[in-house]
Amino acid sequence: MALKHELYQRDLSVPKQTWAWNFYGAGLENFGRDGQPETLDIPEPGEDQLLVRIDSVGMCFSDVKIIKQGRNHPKLYNRDLENDPSRLGHEVALTIIKVGRDLKDKYHPGQRLAVQPDIYQNGKSTAYGYTIPGGLIQYHLIGPEVLDTDAGACLLPVGEEMGYAESSLLEPWGCVVAAYTQRRRLEPKAGGTMWIIGRPGDTRAYQFSKFLDAPTRFVLTDVPAAVRALIEATGKQIVEKGGLADAEIAALAAELTGGSGFDDIVALAPTSAARVGEIAKAIARRGTLNLVATEPLDDLVQADVGRLHYDYIAFVGTDSSDIAAAYGEARNRCELRAGGTAVFIGAGGPMGQMHVQRAIEMPTGPQTIVATEVSADRIALLKQSFEPLAKAHGRDFYLFNPMEAAESIYDFVMGLTDGAGADDVVVSVPVAKLMEEAATLMKADGMLVLFAGVPNGTYAAVDLSKVYLHNAQYTGTSGLTIEDQAQVMARAMDGSLSPERVVAAVGGLEAARDGIEAVMAGRYPGKIVIFPQIHDLPLMGLDELKASYPEIGAKLGEGDTWTRAAENALLDTFWQPQEG
Repeated sequence: MALKHELYQRDLSVPKQTWAWNFYGAGLENFGRDGQPETLDIPEPGEDQLLVRIDSVGMCFSDVKIIKQGRNHPKLYNRDLENDPSRLGHEVALTIIKVGRDLKDKYHPGQRLAVQPDIYQNGKSTAYGYTIPGGLIQYHLIGPEVLDTDAGACLLPVGEEMGYAESSLLEPWGCVVAAYTQRRRLEPKAGGTMWIIGRPGDTRAYQFSKFLDAPTRFVLTDVPAAVRALIEATGKQIVEKGGLADAEIAALAAELTGGSGFDDIVALAPTSAARVGEIAKAIARRGTLNLVATEPLDDLVQADVGRLHYDYIAFVGTDSSDIAAAYGEARNRCELRAGGTAVFIGAGGPMGQMHVQRAIEMPTGPQTIVATEVSADRIALLKQSFEPLAKAHGRDFYLFNPMEAAESIYDFVMGLTDGAGADDVVVSVPVAKLMEEAATLMKADGMLVLFAGVPNGTYAAVDLSKVYLHNAQYTGTSGLTIEDQAQVMARAMDGSLSPERVVAAVGGLEAARDGIEAVMAGRYPGKIVIFPQIHDLPLMGLDELKASYPEIGAKLGEGDTWTRAAENALLDTFWQPQEG
């Protein structure tokens, strides 16, 4: 007789009703009905719709933001949630149950898929689990809102050998992968506006060997005569704005760009950190600031670290006389340095753990990995989960708790690197002061990755002199693409990455509210995964699950980590076919 998990995989039956966790406004009191899921009828799919079964849903801190903000969340556009509710759950694995007539050439019943929730339609940002009701439901319809987007269908086919939790976690893992893929624009924008701002008295013989054909308009402020001649030779539109005080920079950007900012800015021979800070405020979204100089600035620069994360602004630079030398992906890296030292700030949270695991399992990853965390419990978990993994991959793995250490993280990293600093520092904590401190740990040509986002307009003091003198990198990313998820799946399939290792707790459908509260409280150090087709399974950490259900615990991996075998055992223990 087939085991239950095998029957589950083949089961395409549909009950008369589905349980669902809709939300009707801000606050947990508006999550579900009277603290419980509600029953809804299951409709037949239309011609351009799929009826899908939700197999697993990962819980995310983004869900907490929606619960706290309600209709004020940016992706809900002041929606009247009381009368037009939405539903959480964007980290989703699903199975197609029925296919609408117009989709039969693309999809089939039994097909397994993962959702790419970051959706754009006609340039407008929507998202599954936000604007589009998400996966905290047993069955629901998916139509053009997911299948017909600016990027095509936001669904990724998943092989049957992938676990359900593993498939759900392709989304957060995709966000981690995205942090190390180039999201910044690193060449002047075609058809854009470039502002070149010089320093009076600068006589350096600059060149601009390429890219001058890209902008259609140049704004020139105090540029050397040779640079002006180069620009004039292009025949493009030129606007002269000389003698500009720091306080006048914002007004210039407003006047010439309508407040959107300059697509590209070139600062020649800057000396004042305060002036560079003001210039940086005038960068457009996905714009660049190219610093060209041979001497360091007089201080650290107050940089908008929110915009580094959300707006993908790029700081590039060179000490060469060729202005164009600063641009391009060859000069501006985004991946961890092979054989280097990488420091992960806030490594004990779910996303921090993913960054650490990725670094350890990378075939050409850093040799030395430092994981920092302020919680003793999370330090213990990092030790349990990753010391054996690091040893198996021949990596040097260090844990650092600033609350218990006798020295600062700066002294620790400098001692470990003979005073050079870390090649890469990754911050998974949305605190500007921590980002500022993290920047001090960088090697001269190091990279700072701001994975956790802080609001635009949040400033931190960073050393931008390193950008042009040593080619340091300051990067940040938000969101992902379906290609990022596909990369994760490919590595999961070839055995070079185990996405499911970060699962820390599981529960059935009724446990979703407890899951949200647990994320709010930081109760579990890893990811919480809800299995909507399972009833009567309370939220349980893997240690609790192992103690209560030894037959499931026996299938956990080294360090009591989640595995596909443990998931199958969970389904064998708890899943019951639903009545039609």
